[in-house]
Amino acid sequence: MKLIVGLGNPGPEYAKTRHNAGFMLVDKLAARHGLSGAKHKFHAGVLDGELHVGSPMQPFRCVLMQPTTYMNRSGLAVGEAVAFYKLDPSTDLLILVDDVALDVGTIRLRGSGSAGGQNGLADIERALGTNKYPRLRIGIGPNDFNGRKAPQKDFVLGRFTPDQEAELEHALDKGVKCVESWLMDGLEKTMSLFNAKN
Repeated sequence: MKLIVGLGNPGPEYAKTRHNAGFMLVDKLAARHGLSGAKHKFHAGVLDGELHVGSPMQPFRCVLMQPTTYMNRSGLAVGEAVAFYKLDPSTDLLILVDDVALDVGTIRLRGSGSAGGQNGLADIERALGTNKYPRLRIGIGPNDFNGRKAPQKDFVLGRFTPDQEAELEHALDKGVKCVESWLMDGLEKTMSLFNAKN
């Protein structure tokens, strides 16, 4: 069983903001695989079902999750689910998260690493006691409008420009394929396939 967690902030006021790129990717993944009817558990909205990938198609049992805590408390939901399902974070967990250091339209898969100033990842590391868990970073940067940088909080809680929305959709489509590859082919092969294309 695999746990796939999109990070973001709950509530309609945060919908479609840059910080909710992880939520958006979970939504796209669920729609592609016909999963609906989320239940509330582990301080999160949870979809439990099978993702069919590959050729021929193979079923992978997955839990898709969107924490209902704010971003900086993401570890609560992730920690509870990992413990409940007795998962190994290094192989059974995938976090989908925004990254200001990557341009919009870009994705990066990593098997471990620092939080890099991302409060959701920092809280997950605290809850799990390790930074050895895969994360798929979705570019939302750069924070630079005509040479002027917005305050970080304002930037991540802002919405994408119309031009950026098209690039974001492209990145989310790539993100769905990347998640499917991670399920089918594993971390190393998927990194070689998708990181090289960015």
